[in-house]
Amino acid sequence: MSRVQLALNVPDLDASVAFYSKLFGVEPAKRRPGYANFAITEPPLKLVLIEGEAEQETRLDHLGVEVASTDQVTAATDRLKDAGLATFEENDTSCCYALQDKVWVHGPGQEPWEVYVVKGDADQMGKSAAGLDPFGGTSGEGAITCR
Repeated sequence: MSRVQLALNVPDLDASVAFYSKLFGVEPAKRRPGYANFAITEPPLKLVLIEGEAEQETRLDHLGVEVASTDQVTAATDRLKDAGLATFEENDTSCCYALQDKVWVHGPGQEPWEVYVVKGDADQMGKSAAGLDPFGGTSGEGAITCR
């Protein structure tokens, strides 16, 4: 099974969890300090909420495609490289309270996309390289996810 992921930085995690629970009719699949995610069946969506600054409006953190296996991440990596896109790979990384294998690319507007598989739970939020430019810079202020 694959599903699209939408990760948002939200100013009020509790209010956002309450809103999205009502919007999609489900409770979070995972809830940790400063973090919640919803595994929504219909439409197939992984909604990730990351607590941001209280004075900021909700903003996009990153986008992704959750896949079922590391083999699918590897196949996506090969396909993206063959298409001429710069990729950044992470294996056995802790991100969003989960152990993951993933590959990152950036769209033309520098929006970070990941293709990833969740291999298990992790005890910490972790840090991911979504905001890292594979050529050594960053894609913008606040772009690094899973702080």
